[in-house]
Parts: sequence; C-alpha cells; structure tokens
Amino acid sequence: PESTHMIMWAMSDRTLPRTFANMEGFGVHTFRFINKEGKSTFVKFHWKPKAGLASTIWDETVKIAGADPDFQRRDLFERIERGDYPEWELGMQLFDEEFANSQPYDVLDATKIIPEEVLPVRIVGKMVLDRYPDNYFAETEQAAFVPSHVVPGIGFSNDPLLQGRLFSYTDTQLSRLGSVNFHQLPINAAKGRAEAAGCPFMNQQRDGHMQMAVPKGRANYEPNSLAKAGEPGGAREDPAGGYKTFPSEEQGQKLRIRPESFADHYSQARLFFRSMDPAEQAHIASAFVFELSKVSLEHIRTAMMANLRNVDEDLARRVADGLAMDLPEASPTAAPVIDMEPSPALRIIRGPLEKHTLEGRTVGILIAEGSDAGEVAALTDAVAKAKGHALLIAPKVGKVPLSDGSAVIADKQLFGQPSVTVDACAVILSAEATTKLCKEGAAVQWVMDAFGHLKAIGHNDAAKPLLNKAGVEADDGVTDLAGFVEAAKKRYWDREPSVRTLA
Repeated sequence: PESTHMIMWAMSDRTLPRTFANMEGFGVHTFRFINKEGKSTFVKFHWKPKAGLASTIWDETVKIAGADPDFQRRDLFERIERGDYPEWELGMQLFDEEFANSQPYDVLDATKIIPEEVLPVRIVGKMVLDRYPDNYFAETEQAAFVPSHVVPGIGFSNDPLLQGRLFSYTDTQLSRLGSVNFHQLPINAAKGRAEAAGCPFMNQQRDGHMQMAVPKGRANYEPNSLAKAGEPGGAREDPAGGYKTFPSEEQGQKLRIRPESFADHYSQARLFFRSMDPAEQAHIASAFVFELSKVSLEHIRTAMMANLRNVDEDLARRVADGLAMDLPEASPTAAPVIDMEPSPALRIIRGPLEKHTLEGRTVGILIAEGSDAGEVAALTDAVAKAKGHALLIAPKVGKVPLSDGSAVIADKQLFGQPSVTVDACAVILSAEATTKLCKEGAAVQWVMDAFGHLKAIGHNDAAKPLLNKAGVEADDGVTDLAGFVEAAKKRYWDREPSVRTLA
C-alpha cells in the first residue's frame, strides 16, 4: 500500500516522456533554506521544461525503443547541435512549519506532494544545455550526485528517506568510482576560487586511494598552532561563511517505527488519478491491465485491485473489466482516505504545461521521386517559420528528383526513420509514387502509425490513396498542406478511442 501513489505515477504518461526536453523534474524530499539570521524555511525544488510537458503513448514507446534505443539521447544531442537548446526553469515551493502542520498529510513523507494550486512554484532561475559532453565517460559516467554535498544556506529536514540518503549516496559513489576522493574528479569539483582548486570550501581530508592533490604540511586537523612556526596550518574554520547546521528543536522518543502521520497511503494516489485528463486516466487504467495481465499469481492481481478500490472505484472497475476478473472487496486502510481537491498542474494532456507549438519539434515530410517541388519548398519554409525542424524522408537517401527537374537531398531513409521518431507527419507524393508506396509496407506503416499515435497528418491530393490504404480517417488532425502547420502543433487525443481499445 505504501507504494500506491508512486505506482500511479509509474503507470501514467509521466514515465513515457516524448523527449528529455519535455520532462519535468522535482525532488521528492523537503530541504531547508537557512538565511543569515538563522531562520529556516522549508523548500522543495522543481525543474519546469520550457519546451512544455509532452508524452508518448505505449505502442509508440515500444516502437521507438525498437527502432532507435538511443532516441532520447540522440534527440538531446541533435537539439543542441541545431541550436534548439533544452531549457528548464528552476522553481521552488517555500513554506514554514505552520504551513506544514496545517496540511492533511505529513510533508516529510516522500510519497506525498504539495499540490501547486495549494503552494505555487516560484521560478528563480533556469538551466540551459547549450553543449554536450566533450567526453561522455569523464563528464557523465563519472558524475557523482550526493545530497549531503550542499553549500552554506541549504540544510536538511527530518524526512527519514532523505536522512538515509545522506549516508547511502556517499557509499554508492565509493562503489561506483572506487575512491573516497571521487569529489576531486573535475566533473565533481565545485566551481569557485581558482586558488582553492576550484572550491572555496576546504576540508581536512587527505591521502586515501587515488588522491589527486598534494596536501602540504603535517597537520590534518584544526585548530593547530603550526602557522606560528612557519609551517602550513591547513584549512581553518570560517565562523561567518562556513557551513552551519540548523539547530532544530526535537522532542519525544527516538524509535524505529513508522510514524502514524505516514499511514495514509491512498489519499494522494486518489488525488493524482482524479487530477488527470480523461485520456490520461484511460492510459493509467490500461497500463494496470497490461502489467497485471502478466502476473501469473491470481491472488496478487486480486490484492492489487483491492488496493485500487481505495484509490478510485471507477479505476478499480476498469482494471477488473480489463482482466475479466471479479472486483474484490477493498483492502483495509491504516488511515481514513480523504478527498483532496484535484490538481490540474499534475496533468500532461490539456494541462498548464502542455504547449501547442512546433518550436523545437520535428516534422517528418515523406517525399519520393516526382514530388511537387513547390509544395515541398513551401511546407519546409512554413515549418521553419514556426521554429520547427523539417526532416525530409524518402525511400532512398541522396538526391530525390522533384517535379520541376530539380533535386533535394533527403535527410533520412523511410525504412530507418519511422514516424514514431517525429512529432507530426506530412506526405507529399506524385500519383505514380503513391501507387508504388501503397505496395510498400514501410510507407503504409509510416502513415498508419502516425494516425494511430494521434499525430497530425498533412497531405497533398495525390497522396490520398496512401492514407486510405493506411486506414486514416478524417478528423481535425488530418489536413491538406495549407492547414498542416497549425494542425501539427498538437496531438489529437480524442482520436484514440477509435484506434485502440482502452480500459
């Protein structure tokens, strides 16, 4: 039961991001800010993608993984290469002890969130990825994140999971990187004063496996009086600028138990599900059906459905129907389940961070020999003006002869660039090429997947038979070339019930 809220996220579209640039990040833990006067303010950190939140759907995700297992990383590199730099805004939720105590849940429980409608995220900065690593191993594989490594002014709450991680992450990096001196690797060295080897904060740590510095002097402790004898005295405590631990008041017994305030395992799972768009709710229910259908032990499927009844009766019923099983009694709860106000900020589909735009997105344009040169040029220009990236895709890479005798260079080959790798699709073909491609499985699948994955499809008149062969039916997302750029700025979620069975 403790994992129910996390499972709701795992079954949702959050785990199927369209690209890294469309991912939202946030720490599950509560930290502290401590000002110069020693006052503490609780803080939760967030990264908000400037490109907006966007996801794929399950069938699309599986096909991406098969077509290009490095799709996400490749997209990140290609965005940087063409100047569409991925960017995230740094936001914070700030609150005090009084606010924390007023909530119907324990804010120190890592399975709980504070809805943004209750406590808005304040944007304070941004991060822009404007280059990729010069050496992936040195700058990525050797990066060591440790939550206990903070600067003065940041402290820790009593979140028990955070307290455990303050110790365990150091052990993790010792195992990963093989040395207590992993913080001396260039990628892990804090940036600051050059005379302090890149870091204004010193310590008395010396020697050890793979020591990269040459500490001078014989004292590795402080205070000492060796400076009076003309010897290096080593690092000194800085009462003004050094790190200070917040002196929080504690009372009561220290016990190894689960606090009663952590006993509500379902209220926020219910909040999450009921905050979703109906399309997202269908994806969550379908994901549960998909995963539970592979569970061979019936009593485990039954137990999971019993837990889901505490989340939402409609969700539990849809999962039971999808599994063709009887709905069991709800499992007992350790605390009353409460109804919280929905949080639209949790949505991806039709949520506040969903963006209808082509900026930074890729449009696949399927062409072949004899495609109308004017239509190809006009659409390519229109996509560029919308700040999108046009990708010319043809049966063969190299020169593609066009209708006016000119030729263009195809960016990608049809068989190696399925439509799952682009955000919207256009088809510009001659009648002769359409006849040929109607007999080419890759071309039919290219259009069929675009329609099935709810993408906009633009086409010229000659390409219509290929769309018919692929089973494309008319809706707002299927347009002529004139209306395509506007249509290509979003997905058409209302199409989904007509192309697949959902729980």
